Amino acid sequence: MAGELPSVRRWTEQRWLVDSVVKSVGIEWDQPRIAYTLGPCGPIATADFAGVRARVKRFVDIPREFERAGRRREAVADALAAEGRTRSAAESYFVAALLYGSAQWGIFETTSKNLELEERKTRCYLAYTEGADHEIRRVEIPFGDGVIPGYLHIPAGLAGPAPAVLGLSGMDTFKEMRHSLYGDRLLGRGFVSLAIDGPGQGEALVRYGVTFDGTNFAEAGRAAVDWLRRQPEVDGRVAVTGASFGSFWGTQIAEAVPGLLATAVLFVCHEPGFRALCEEASPTFKMRLMYLAGHTDEAEFDAWVRTLDLRPDAGRIDAPYLAIGGEQDELSPIENSFELYEGITAPKELVMYEAETHGLFTTTSTSLGPNPQDLLADWLLARAEGVPVESGYTFVDLAGRVTRTAL
Repeated sequence: MAGELPSVRRWTEQRWLVDSVVKSVGIEWDQPRIAYTLGPCGPIATADFAGVRARVKRFVDIPREFERAGRRREAVADALAAEGRTRSAAESYFVAALLYGSAQWGIFETTSKNLELEERKTRCYLAYTEGADHEIRRVEIPFGDGVIPGYLHIPAGLAGPAPAVLGLSGMDTFKEMRHSLYGDRLLGRGFVSLAIDGPGQGEALVRYGVTFDGTNFAEAGRAAVDWLRRQPEVDGRVAVTGASFGSFWGTQIAEAVPGLLATAVLFVCHEPGFRALCEEASPTFKMRLMYLAGHTDEAEFDAWVRTLDLRPDAGRIDAPYLAIGGEQDELSPIENSFELYEGITAPKELVMYEAETHGLFTTTSTSLGPNPQDLLADWLLARAEGVPVESGYTFVDLAGRVTRTAL
């Protein structure tokens, strides 16, 4: 509900613990949010994010310090643009947009500040598109009483219609960080790519008030896939990819939309009812999920969230499916991904990294083994090239050794 903070008992009772952990561990106490937001920016933004890391001592500091960094970077971009240095300005606008989006993460209601940050994020990202190294179009797909906003990315030098990817971020992230400033994995492999904020995410939630009701992300995905298939740059083939809670939404879309090229997800969120995420992890996760679902009453939310379950419709997935996760995922125990996997009858592959947590990239199984993001992009490219999928399990151990078991 706009302007009303979700009521979460653990958030109220354990707020002092959250602040103590932030003070002792730092801003990445619950997940590597600086790492995954800095990643798309590259080295240009290292100092921006390092400054935020150094200044955040309590949870309440997060919006203020990210906004401060965003305003500084936006001013740099404006000065570069005034000098006619379009490409350099675009780089700084991109960084500013991601800093503003990060500032929004610490706000769990639609306030005037959240709306202001949304406006600044959008302004900076649109300014980035004017000087980017590839064509980017602003997209607004009608959906109910609102819209599904997005950005369509066209690979540089695209010679003709190509396969497309519908990209979904998680519940803590946003469409502007779906593509890297340089060296993007999907664009570099020739995919047209549409990054959206679906129900409950980013701009769709804050600007248009579109919340997630449990099933409407699948319908939003259907609308986005239909829209993509009509674009002249797209050859009709559309894949879906999602990260973190986007893995849940992406799977919902795969269950609801027939004829996809493929679905590939990582940082999995497959647990029915989301007990680990809502009751065992930092209370910030439950606050975020309640906000994006439009719930403020915890008891009502608890009854609702228990209904979220991908398993009953898993057999409806009719295109190849890939899931990549960590053996010790603290937000969605990996056995839930195995259980979902068993219900999928389409060609499928499940990749598990030994000792890894939800966000991966914390142990040697990812640093010495195949990079999960490269693996996902290469897997999608193979599907576009018509390479068949041999269903099976892949395990990457701490030495980076890969063991595959075919079904």
